[in-house]
Amino acid sequence: MFGLREDWLRRRELIAAGFAEFGPQLVALQEVVTSDSVDQVVDVLGDGYQIVHHAERERDGQGISIASRWPITGVHEIDLQLGPRPAGFACSALVTEIAAPTGRMVFVNHLPDWQLTHEAERERQTVAVARFIEDLAGDARVPVVVAGDMDATPDAASIRFWTGKQSLDGISVCYRDCWTAARPPSPGHTFTPENHLTTTAEVGDWELELGRRIDYILVRCSDHGPSLYVEDCRRLFDKPSGHTWPSDHFGVGAVLSPVTPTGRPVP
Repeated sequence: MFGLREDWLRRRELIAAGFAEFGPQLVALQEVVTSDSVDQVVDVLGDGYQIVHHAERERDGQGISIASRWPITGVHEIDLQLGPRPAGFACSALVTEIAAPTGRMVFVNHLPDWQLTHEAERERQTVAVARFIEDLAGDARVPVVVAGDMDATPDAASIRFWTGKQSLDGISVCYRDCWTAARPPSPGHTFTPENHLTTTAEVGDWELELGRRIDYILVRCSDHGPSLYVEDCRRLFDKPSGHTWPSDHFGVGAVLSPVTPTGRPVP
């Protein structure tokens, strides 16, 4: 995600500055390297967070992690190596139970298969994660936030499933897409040729990329709407400093509230 090692120090500065400005309480990070000698999560977030790393990592230590300023009371890993084609990629889901100021909540980092041709795998992986969340969270009033690089556009079956537009494997859920809630006119591309790191990634394999929104923050809904109010949603790390881009993906940040715009608690 962060490119060659010699570029990392400058990119680390840019990402750390972006996180410091936004000030998130919960962070889902993808493709970050952790090892006995390196922890890129600490590098960009600094102190003040409880950090958990998924055990499924690639040979260079790359994988997904979660950071929280609130106490993490439970950690669960979901195996997404479902079938032969995901082999060789650390697709995974990390589920945390959080003691938020308003009570228990569930925060999930979801990283399914990335290949354009693997939507069938993403569907199976998404259903596995959604089933686990429903069993874990139970009460529909428990807020659940699912974030991550989901490698699928809003019209894909896996994202349509998350947002309640279709069922998969005989079940259905509904999550509010924070970007659509806060900025409906904008496509919000997060993997785009605007960013030269995208078109040069993987030795130029993405040179013909047109631009897609594949990174999301989703809020679980009850029968009447989302369990948290989406006050705002924005792209992060979407501008270069000189010729240096922070990452080949733009980040996504959301401001969520337990109170509706009229001042009532979210139902």
